[in-house]
Amino acid sequence: MIGVFGAGIVGTKVVETLVVDSQTEILVHDLNKTTANRLASRLGEKHRVVSVANKNDLNTASIVVLAGPPPHATIAREFIEKNISVVSVSDDVSDCTNLLALDSLAKNHGVTLVVGAASSPGMSGLLARSMSKSFDAVDEVHVALHGTGGPACARQHHRALSGQSVGWHEGEWIRRPGGSGRELCWFPEPVGAYDCYRGELPDPLLIKRAFPELDRVTARVSATRRDRVFARMPQLIPPQAEGGMGGLRVEVRGFRDGQRWVEVIGVVERVGQVAGAVGGCVAKNLHQTDAKPVGATVLGEQALPNEKILHDVIYSGVQAHAFVRA
Repeated sequence: MIGVFGAGIVGTKVVETLVVDSQTEILVHDLNKTTANRLASRLGEKHRVVSVANKNDLNTASIVVLAGPPPHATIAREFIEKNISVVSVSDDVSDCTNLLALDSLAKNHGVTLVVGAASSPGMSGLLARSMSKSFDAVDEVHVALHGTGGPACARQHHRALSGQSVGWHEGEWIRRPGGSGRELCWFPEPVGAYDCYRGELPDPLLIKRAFPELDRVTARVSATRRDRVFARMPQLIPPQAEGGMGGLRVEVRGFRDGQRWVEVIGVVERVGQVAGAVGGCVAKNLHQTDAKPVGATVLGEQALPNEKILHDVIYSGVQAHAFVRA
């Protein structure tokens, strides 16, 4: 049995991903019961395995996907203490740090805690691990994100440009102001090129954990001039229910056959859809295997079946595009 905590844009995609080729019972919980009932009713027409649950009912699940807005650390602790594995889609730096700090607790209870199972982070780690297999050695990973998912994701994007960007550079963590370091990044069509800036994103923290050998890790987010000007003010305009077409760009650098080599893969899809697909595929793979890693882990770490998860994400409809040299 798999529980899904949150029935918004991301949570809906998590459930839609789980019900494909699955007979596992899925419990959906949301603070807005109408939202959860609507989701269960829609999917219940074809799939009898989806039902609405209160928070206490999720204690009967073996895995719970935290698909609501962050913070997730407190909720994750509650489930871990009940010997329930947790998959978190949080993209907040502080929250991801607090989740990783639950590593010892998860090990003591013999459960798995997957941190950052979304688009960025999450899909970025899967793509980096996949590309690394074509290198003799990798030493740099650079991530760029365009677009937002639901309202919580839009607010996080707003905060990211006003916070402190963290990056790994030649053996030390460096901090730079969000909204600085402009770089033109090309995403697959129809997104195209966007100016991207340093942001308070958790990708460097999680990717460095998955690839201890890296010398440099950075993460940037697209932004307009208006985004940068108003980033340090309260978000005056309410975010839309779901953002438009988004993009993810992962660049891996290293050595192959004694020469410097660079590979880039991009994804074009609504950010919330990618996050939900990743979160759902991670939960499904953990549920189907007995060889689960114990403790806190991130996508891209060798302990997880990254190749199988990535295959399932692409099978769910998320397309990856390789940049081809002229």
